[in-house]
Formats: sequence, structure tokens, C-alpha cells
Amino acid sequence: MQAEEWCCETPGRLVESSCIICNNTHQMIPFHVDFAPGSPLYEQVVYAATKAIVSGRLSPGDDFPSVRVLSRELKINPNTAHKVVTRLVDVGLLEIRQGSAPVVANRPAPSKDEKTNLLQSEVEHLVVEAKRLRIELDDVQGAIARHWARLTLKTEGKSDSSKGGR
Repeated sequence: MQAEEWCCETPGRLVESSCIICNNTHQMIPFHVDFAPGSPLYEQVVYAATKAIVSGRLSPGDDFPSVRVLSRELKINPNTAHKVVTRLVDVGLLEIRQGSAPVVANRPAPSKDEKTNLLQSEVEHLVVEAKRLRIELDDVQGAIARHWARLTLKTEGKSDSSKGGR
């Protein structure tokens, strides 16, 4: 393994290890953030973390990255990272335990509406693109149904070679 793969200066390196060059400890961020212009960074991180919690990728009791780790690994200002954690605590998704990093709060299972709301921006993007391309609603719904069925077959361990695709 090459030294630069372990260097803390390597963009996107999010593994749990100690850097062999600077001896910093790196911790994995349990969600992915695609920073995009047009909305505040903290809102984008809050959205990504919320999506991970509501979707079940993070479970109650799981450790959540500290302000310091969020700041370092996402390369955001510590004040922004603090704002993220504070917001997640305020909405009841995280708990702060004395002397330790935040943990995912034990809360009731997310409602159907909470889960659906996580897709609002993706749905809007899909609708805008479909309208731009002058694709009819029935055709969009058909494409979604086909992808849904294909992914359902994959997750159930079945294979359907007659459908093609990936």
C-alpha cells in the first residue's frame, strides 16, 4: 500500500486508521454528502445525516461523528459542524451523552411521510427533467415501475436475465 493512500491530505479518504504520515486518527463518516452550490453547507450535511438515520443506515445507539471529526473529514468549519450536531439534537435525531460523542437517538420508527419527504428534491429534479424532455407522466411512472421491479428482483436474490440492464 502506498503512503499517499494513508495520508490525511488525500481528498475523500474516510477510513478508520491512523495516518502514517501525520499520525492523525481518521474516522469514517457514516453518510455521504455531495456539496452543491445554492444551499448552506450545514443544511446539506443535516439532510445527508437525516437521510442516513431515517433510512436505517444509522440505528439508535450508533455513534455519530463528533464536531471535530465532522469538521475534519468533511473539510467544513468547526462552527458549521457544531451547527449540524445542534440541529440534529434539536430535532431529536441525536442525543449528547456527557463525555462522549453524539449518538443516534432512540426514537419511534420514521413515518411514511418522513421517509417520503427525504425524496422531495430528487422527485422534483426527476419531474423537471421529464418535463424538459417532454416525457409524459405515464412514461415516467412506467420507467419507475420497471426500475423498482428490477431492483426488487436484485434485493430478493433473484435474477432476471430477460430484462437486460445492469
